[in-house]
Amino acid sequence: MKWKGRRGSTNVEDARGRRVAAGVGGLGMILNLVGRTFGMKGILLLVVLGFIGWQLGLVDPAALMGGGQVQETAYQPSPEEQERFEFVRVVLADTEDVWAREFERIGRQYQEPELVIYRRQYPTACGMGDARMGPFYCPADRKIYIDLSFYDELAQAFDAPGDFAQAYVIAHEVGHHVQNLLGISEQVARLRGRPEYNQYSVRLELQADYLAGVWAHHNRQYLEHGDIEEAMRAANQIGDDAIQQRTQGRIAPHAFTHGTSEQRMRWFNLGLQSGRIEEGDTFQLPYERL
Repeated sequence: MKWKGRRGSTNVEDARGRRVAAGVGGLGMILNLVGRTFGMKGILLLVVLGFIGWQLGLVDPAALMGGGQVQETAYQPSPEEQERFEFVRVVLADTEDVWAREFERIGRQYQEPELVIYRRQYPTACGMGDARMGPFYCPADRKIYIDLSFYDELAQAFDAPGDFAQAYVIAHEVGHHVQNLLGISEQVARLRGRPEYNQYSVRLELQADYLAGVWAHHNRQYLEHGDIEEAMRAANQIGDDAIQQRTQGRIAPHAFTHGTSEQRMRWFNLGLQSGRIEEGDTFQLPYERL
């Protein structure tokens, strides 16, 4: 991918020098106070209410554990990591340009997301972000979060190296931001807890793959030989069936949340060929035809 020397987004927050403070002070003080005032029954009630709050997304356990505070630390990235940082800024700028034009074409105004680059853990409006989760988008604060070490995992554990594979990951998360702006994410979120939720989660993820393909369609002038193959390989390697086979040794379709390898590659390719936001409605097709 031709990216060096091009505009980088100003919507990137460098949080690599910040770390989440560890400790259980907050929770310990709360339990101690409740125990002295109400006894063991009060502690049990607090635990039950806390669990219910966590399930409903109203309580962040990390905050109770005293892990919600962020401390500034000195951090010196390697030249290789800093190059990845600059690469991500350029990719995000590309998405800004593409989606500004696409939204204008359909009579809407695009609102740019922020992208936070952190290390290990970082508090978000969707709970505590963890590098082990991989890159993710938080609808509540409209921010994308990524630990750049994920790209090592993408190349080594998932066998999907290449800069365009890395760009595809960012474009997919920006696709979730597009869905959020259009109100699609909220509609799917309302189904959480229902039996059909997994199927709608798959539809949401495949549409984000389609939107990543739309982004690639409008950036063909920056592509180099093999770039599309890198993105397709990444989509193939992170399909639900491929991950389940690799980690569990078996495939459980009822547990799919992102779609199969074949589906993810196909929807990315559909977006690549179309280049139009409105032709990627994964919610109108019968589930078995996705």
